Amino acid sequence: MNQFKGSIAILGSGNIGVSLAKGLIKADYALPSQITLTRRNISNLSVLAEQGFVISADNSAVVGNADIVVLAVLPQQLNQLLEQIRPSVDAKKQVFISVASGVSCADIRSKLGEDVQVIRAMPNTAIAIGQSMTCVATDHATKDNVEEVIRMFETVGSVVKINEDLMTSATALCACGIAFFLRAIRAASQGGVEIGFHADEALKMAVQTAKGAADLLLQMQSHPEQEIDKVTSPKGCTIAGLNEMEHNGFSSSLIKGIKLSAVKAGALYTKE
Repeated sequence: MNQFKGSIAILGSGNIGVSLAKGLIKADYALPSQITLTRRNISNLSVLAEQGFVISADNSAVVGNADIVVLAVLPQQLNQLLEQIRPSVDAKKQVFISVASGVSCADIRSKLGEDVQVIRAMPNTAIAIGQSMTCVATDHATKDNVEEVIRMFETVGSVVKINEDLMTSATALCACGIAFFLRAIRAASQGGVEIGFHADEALKMAVQTAKGAADLLLQMQSHPEQEIDKVTSPKGCTIAGLNEMEHNGFSSSLIKGIKLSAVKAGALYTKE
């Protein structure tokens, strides 16, 4: 990978911001000295300072020196942050990446200036281990800038470019989705305890089985039903269990949950 030549500011360095920073270093995309991390309480970033990252509590000053600015705060904190950094924005040289749910590129441009390049990215918490599913969208940023942002997020997992009107849907399916699959694994492990395994054994078995199922689809590039057909024999135990789950609304409850999360994701940010 060709190293990025400029400087990157990550404003609001919580789990996602810090994971991205570490991923960029691990993939040799940038050096720690090229990345500045900010948050209100910078004592929480002291370990990262020891690793060579630049640490600051002054968002405005940091943006003034940056080529790429990652807005990694909660939607509820975004307006205040945009207010702080507006005087330091240079639309000609900077790209802004927003990971705030439910905030459109147009929302951010209305606060920073209409000619600002804004790209939205929605990673999930598996970014911490380089296994994120990140969706990227923009309404007007240049092709080169979009490709640069995709390259950044490919250091921490898989990336799909989508239309911006699908970003709240992507939040529900990929970001909230982590919790849905975790809950399914937890339920499977509880079932394991009920049929005779110790809790730690049951969890290990459920986790590895879930990982195997996901890897089967990724590596064989097959469809879930194709793989299910291989496990379900006539009058067998697998189909009996599957049908019992379906009678109790397994698939429909997951679908309804994803739909509700998408509605909620779109309502996290207020423009005022």
